[in-house]
Amino acid sequence: MKHGFRRCTLPAAFAALCLAQTPQPGLSPPVPFKVPSGRLQREELLKEEQAENRKDAAQLAELAQQLRGDLEKNSRYVFSLADHKKAEDIEKLAHRIRTRMQHY
Repeated sequence: MKHGFRRCTLPAAFAALCLAQTPQPGLSPPVPFKVPSGRLQREELLKEEQAENRKDAAQLAELAQQLRGDLEKNSRYVFSLADHKKAEDIEKLAHRIRTRMQHY
């Protein structure tokens, strides 16, 4: 019985994969982003990344100011979870900006 089950699982798995990959009727494939190839496409991507960097940098500066004010209000040895969360968000934003800048 086990031997017969093993023989059926491989074809059944293959059939399931084939069915999963067939396009569903009524669904259209996504339309690709059309920009003239070459230099213009790269310039468009760089402009988008620069705009995202500016937005993230503004958010980063705002979070840093909030964290600075919170740390000045709190006692010397006690930090709230909100302060810890802000510090983590600052790290994430800085990392995101740094990785985008590597594309330039």
